[in-house]
Amino acid sequence: MREKAPQMDAFDLRLLELVQGNNQLAMRELAERVNLSLPAVAKRLQRLRKSGVIMADRSILAPELVGVNTTVVVNVSVESEVIEKLDAIRQRFLECPQVQQCYYVTGDVDFILIIAVKDMKEYEKLTRELFFEGGNVRRFKTFVAMDRVKVSLDLTL
Repeated sequence: MREKAPQMDAFDLRLLELVQGNNQLAMRELAERVNLSLPAVAKRLQRLRKSGVIMADRSILAPELVGVNTTVVVNVSVESEVIEKLDAIRQRFLECPQVQQCYYVTGDVDFILIIAVKDMKEYEKLTRELFFEGGNVRRFKTFVAMDRVKVSLDLTL
């Protein structure tokens, strides 16, 4: 469980905007852009990472350049909403490396998944593992993305 979010001022918010856009910016450049000293920037970033505000520093890969050419959005309806069964299916989705995002939602379906696979053959195999063999899936509906119009996890601060 993450700590409570720290109090953040305008400097923190500006730093977050900058590293969210490019976490490879040099400390010196960050310091210049927010008008703080290098040690102050380092201390603030360390605090923001420790508190969980900055969750990770990662590289974003171009899927088509690494052979992951198919993005699928899947609506999943479960058979039972008993807590233990919901926890089990959540865990199954969490452990699946092809599931990039998983949302437990309100409405006509229970989960919405964003899945990235090499091709439809890989997706078909995955459907057997996730939806048929795993249990507690009443139905699932697949939407194959024709184009990646926008992909971002950036937050407006």
